[in-house]
Amino acid sequence: MSRLRFTSLRLRLVVVFGLVALTAAVSASGIAYWLNREAVLTRTQDAVLRDFQQEMQNRAGALPVHPTQDELQRTAGQMANSSQRFSVLLVGDDTNGKTVYGSSDGLSAFALDDVPTSLRKAVDKQQKVTDSNKATYHLYWQRVVDHGTPYLVAGTRLIGGGPTGYMMKSLEPEAKDLNSLAWSLGIATGLALIGSALLAQAAATTVLKPVHRLGVAARRLGEGKLDTRLRVSGTDELADLSRTFNDAAEALEKRVDDMAARDDASRRFVADMSHELRTPLTAITAVTEILEEELEAESGSVDPMIEPAVRLVVSETRRLNDLVENLMEVTRFDAGTARLVLDDVDIADQITACIDARAWLDAVDLDAERGVHARLDPRRLDVILANLIGNALKHGGSPVRVSVRIDGDVLVIAVRDHGPGIPEDVLPHVFDRFYKASASRPRSEGSGLGLSIATENARIHGGSITAANSPEGGAVFTLRLPRDASQLAEESNDSGEKGA
Repeated sequence: MSRLRFTSLRLRLVVVFGLVALTAAVSASGIAYWLNREAVLTRTQDAVLRDFQQEMQNRAGALPVHPTQDELQRTAGQMANSSQRFSVLLVGDDTNGKTVYGSSDGLSAFALDDVPTSLRKAVDKQQKVTDSNKATYHLYWQRVVDHGTPYLVAGTRLIGGGPTGYMMKSLEPEAKDLNSLAWSLGIATGLALIGSALLAQAAATTVLKPVHRLGVAARRLGEGKLDTRLRVSGTDELADLSRTFNDAAEALEKRVDDMAARDDASRRFVADMSHELRTPLTAITAVTEILEEELEAESGSVDPMIEPAVRLVVSETRRLNDLVENLMEVTRFDAGTARLVLDDVDIADQITACIDARAWLDAVDLDAERGVHARLDPRRLDVILANLIGNALKHGGSPVRVSVRIDGDVLVIAVRDHGPGIPEDVLPHVFDRFYKASASRPRSEGSGLGLSIATENARIHGGSITAANSPEGGAVFTLRLPRDASQLAEESNDSGEKGA
């Protein structure tokens, strides 16, 4: 059906070919018909008029100046028996001055009323004799149609006195011949139109087949099959287009391979760096825990002069440890090795445990009914909730409200704060990695990876997280997860095994 739509190039080619062929065929047929029509009518007309004029001179010219009706009747019959077989009407004045008529077809056939008035006036008009005009009367003719049949009517007067003669010749045989010619030309035009349509179809197939192959190859290339190439044959413009496509595909494949190699190297570097940092960080964390205990001890063993520096080391060590853990989590997402460990989870209990573990009970209001269960990964759900609630507490305003509802087979968790909201220019970037709304304060407690990690955890569950500003004030983060992520987990594990 796509080949038949009006906007298709194939249909447009067929229409254009058809219009060109139709225009050419109609023009040629029209010219041929007009030329043949004039030739046929002129040839017939000249032969009839020549024969009629000869009969007028030979037979009507032998009549007396004032003939009788019998003489006119007999002469008209003789004139009609000529080779052209036309009807004759002779009009004259007898010795008594009475107008008499003689018709080759009898008195009730060809009559004076059948002759156009304009023709009779022209025949009866006496011309002035000059150097260029040697005769006082001339032969005149006219084509008329009577009851759908064409006729040639002619008339002339004898010079020097005598009857006036009129002739009527049926042109029906010529009209039939011309009709046959018109039908033949019409059939030829139709055949030319059909032939042009077939030719256009063949031309369109020849031209569009490479274009179709190019479209298929472009779609395959868009699907990620970068090894797609076109077979090049010939030296025309389409062959040049195919070669250009192959060159572009080859360059794109090389560029993507280089980018993939650099991306893999970057991921390996981050993963290796994170692993290498964990060993010294473990030792540093142990030391900072001892220092933190000394700070909290009542003995006051830490010199007050260095106490701020010690607290800064403890805080930055904890921040660095979180950053390394986040980087390792990100590399697992990028490498596709993150897996779901599913369990039946009571959502209200899970949220309460997350809030209690971080001592946020006084700052968070929970609106969730007990008994709402979902089959999810508890650890990853905890990571999502911790990031969303922690972000609301850090950048929004208390109290933070967490509400849970069920929408069909989808679990919807909304986290809303009472802060100033998120600026409109920041909303599209809140889930970007290392993005911080304030460029003037790049150093903060967060790494800029929390919301992106939460988004990736929602994605591998088959869910999503959206951010918006509430009409009542504050920001709202909405988490949507399927209540049963088992099927997605199986597909993810299968693809991981195939990839391995």
